[in-house]
Amino acid sequence: MNMENKPKKINTTRFGEIEIDKNLLFEFVSPIIGYNDKKCFALVDYRPDSPFKWLQSTEDMDLAFPVTLCSYFNIDYQFELSDEDAKILDIKDANEILALNIVTIPQINPQGATINLLAPIIINTTNNNAMQVILKDTKFPVRHPLFDKEEDKNADKGAK
Repeated sequence: MNMENKPKKINTTRFGEIEIDKNLLFEFVSPIIGYNDKKCFALVDYRPDSPFKWLQSTEDMDLAFPVTLCSYFNIDYQFELSDEDAKILDIKDANEILALNIVTIPQINPQGATINLLAPIIINTTNNNAMQVILKDTKFPVRHPLFDKEEDKNADKGAK
């Protein structure tokens, strides 16, 4: 067996000891905002049936961000990556890009979850370089509601 392809074992607070496929390990060439000293993260699929994954630090067992794809929630999300950011990530083709968004899920009200559309995590799937990008000239919010509030409003009207 080629040792390069052997899964990496990491310890985590949330999931205990887990094995990570080397293809799911990412090096942040520019850090996640507020976490300047953390460079290596793994994408953890804790529950295969969930639209959420975890971006788990391999350097800090306590640090993990819930992430998702906007398409899981039918969010119209298109943006242009700057030439500078594409160069930093060494992206040569749009097909190399994986865009994940960090989700905030309040413990007391999971239905109040929001998704950060302003600062996606961009991964080059060819070389596994990653960075958090702050989009410029956009109206995307930092806290976009994940779940449709219209359903709640309609339910309230029916209850009155």
